Amino acid sequence: MYFDFHIYYQALAYTWAQKNWPGRRRMLGRLLLIEPCLGFLHNLFMGLDYFFFPALWRQKVVAPVFIVGHARSGTTLMHRLMAADEERFSYFLYWEMFFPSLTLKKLVRAAGWLDERLFQNALYQRLKAWDERTFAPFRHMHDMSLWNPEEDQFVMNGAFVTQQWALNLPLMHQIDLFHLSDLAPARRRRWLRFYRECTKRQLLYRGGGKTHLSKNPIMSGWVEGLLEAFPDARIVVMLRNPVQCIPSTLKLVEVSWTTKGWTREDYLPALRALTEISFDSFDLPREALAAHPATPHSFVDYRDLTRAPRDTVERVYEALGIELSSEFADLLRAQEEKEKSHASHFEYSIDDYEVGAPEIESRLATHYERYGWPRVGQRPVPSTTEETPT
Repeated sequence: MYFDFHIYYQALAYTWAQKNWPGRRRMLGRLLLIEPCLGFLHNLFMGLDYFFFPALWRQKVVAPVFIVGHARSGTTLMHRLMAADEERFSYFLYWEMFFPSLTLKKLVRAAGWLDERLFQNALYQRLKAWDERTFAPFRHMHDMSLWNPEEDQFVMNGAFVTQQWALNLPLMHQIDLFHLSDLAPARRRRWLRFYRECTKRQLLYRGGGKTHLSKNPIMSGWVEGLLEAFPDARIVVMLRNPVQCIPSTLKLVEVSWTTKGWTREDYLPALRALTEISFDSFDLPREALAAHPATPHSFVDYRDLTRAPRDTVERVYEALGIELSSEFADLLRAQEEKEKSHASHFEYSIDDYEVGAPEIESRLATHYERYGWPRVGQRPVPSTTEETPT
């Protein structure tokens, strides 16, 4: 098992230095008391999993599917459409990522069973109310809930390696979770091994015989490492006009920082680092797959997914070598109009940020040419309202 003390010390030192930040005392309490205890608890129970569930020794992760791509490019929509193929895929719900240990997941389910039979779901109703208070104000940006499929890199919080800390503390310029290949080889292997161990447990929790389905924008920088850890992996890369998805992502993360009391002066270095990561999110998956041409993969234009979700998913299945069941085909047909008509109201403007459309279009020119995305000179510069899910 594993806990990344390097990231932990960086987060602790940064928080300690923020004398005027209103959240300093609470975050220090969390870092000094809660996180070390949670790290110890998670690693202890992950070790005990092999004792309580001997089948874990034999559990394999076979041909997992990873959906990557820039945030706000349709990764969530693609993930949730494919996750509806429940006979085939295993995936993490958000609440399950708080408990990477199989033993802890089973204990939580046992508590739910007792709550249902002894207390008429009183605990569940309180959790639903908390879920609504916590996530409802932000669902116009991202449809999040404890019971939704979510980015499974969050499960690595047990090792203190998760993008959650990038949302809590503006440290993207100091803590780089994106460029996995830049890590020392031993540290990179530990990250990947911890993630693989979490995935094995989730598969066994779901019955053991399914295919793991993951979506993670941050793993756009992990494709090379994922193919190292899972040589038979299959990759789906989502793509969207960068002038739309880059400012959308910057705005989403900025909102997270400002709600925690950070000022623009505090988070500007991290915002600049995130901007550079945005460019790499387009380039690195294609480069990694070019180095591994035998890897089954599919590049998906966001416009295709939102205009014709059923046909797009069918093409992805074909590219990945997955047989489309008649039951799932029927479900896709039923879902198509619902997904095409979905609308949200997340507003943002590229003018709010240092990076502008000319720089984006110049640095990502090959992608514009490949996908025929309209350039700013061909249409009004968008002060955009999101019209489809992320």
